[in-house]
Amino acid sequence: VQLVESGGGLVQAGGSLRLSCAASGSGFSVNTMVWYRQAPGKQRELVAGITSGGSTSLADSVKGRFTISRDNAKNTVSLQMNSLKPADTAVYYCNIHYKEGYRSLEVWGQGTLVTVSS
Repeated sequence: VQLVESGGGLVQAGGSLRLSCAASGSGFSVNTMVWYRQAPGKQRELVAGITSGGSTSLADSVKGRFTISRDNAKNTVSLQMNSLKPADTAVYYCNIHYKEGYRSLEVWGQGTLVTVSS
């Protein structure tokens, strides 16, 4: 399974961006899909996750501003980011948990940079 992320970029504070992550391959089924981020000099942190059934969880720092969604038919996950703040500046990574036969595996995207200017 391979992941391709898109949607990062430079935006002013208060603006919006939408990140997308698409999983491709064959013979797999996707379970939980998660977005993480890593700001310069900081540890990677969980931003949002969504289960195969559509249950979502969001970090407190993004609640009310970010929304995670998925398209099971296309094996994609999106992160809609509104009211962006300079503190949201980070590389955002998509992480997919999936099953391939009897094996439970996970894969990471290459990361996409989000820069929020003040």
